Amino acid sequence: MRLLLLPMLALLGAAPAPAWQRIFDGKSLEGWTPKITGYAVGEDPLHMFTVEDGVIRVSYAHYPKFEGAFGHLFWKTPLKAYRIRFDYRLFGEPLPGIKTWQTANSGLMFHAQAPATMRRDQDFPVSLELQLLAVPRPTQEPTGNLCTPGTTVVFEGKRDPRHCILSSAPLVPVGRWTRVELEVLPNGAVTHFIDGKPVLQYSGIELDPADKDAQPLIAAAGSKLTLGEGYIALQSEGHQIDFRDIEVKRLD
Repeated sequence: MRLLLLPMLALLGAAPAPAWQRIFDGKSLEGWTPKITGYAVGEDPLHMFTVEDGVIRVSYAHYPKFEGAFGHLFWKTPLKAYRIRFDYRLFGEPLPGIKTWQTANSGLMFHAQAPATMRRDQDFPVSLELQLLAVPRPTQEPTGNLCTPGTTVVFEGKRDPRHCILSSAPLVPVGRWTRVELEVLPNGAVTHFIDGKPVLQYSGIELDPADKDAQPLIAAAGSKLTLGEGYIALQSEGHQIDFRDIEVKRLD
């Protein structure tokens, strides 16, 4: 009976279950594009983003100090409803010249504007950030938080004006590999997971009309504020970090 089930499902037009797609091949940055503050899209003259031993590495080997070069490495395809999972590890020492909040700090940007629409000197894409932290750092904050450059969300039943909302995740030490998963449902509900446990939930993603970088995007969208899709990007904020085993499962 079980052998007959698959052909019957095929005849009925049953859609196959969504599958995980590996979007980093472990060997190259094929499909990924850097946008670094002060440079045009695709330019990475000091090799901020490299591939070493099967990981994407944020490298500052050619940067003597931090002078405002925030970086974002964008995946080529915009996404709407999906799950993404990966491991990250902050390690080593931060680059000299950073501000205290940049210590042991990186992130996954999502629902981000296209890199080609960013200003040359723009620090962060308009997006949401699943913040990736580790300790020790000046403020002992958990990982898996939300930050909102140019956006706002509904949290605990109301639109929340805060730039960053803390998760319930534990403190993660520098040097430890940590598993991260992000779920964005078709109805716009978002959940952050750290090591398999949900740590933050929110919904109602909108562009912020008070933000100067969001204003041109709002105008281009005919004054629409709802933000239902965008790009993902790995962040570089002045501290070395590795990313590995990056996979996406589409839900739309």
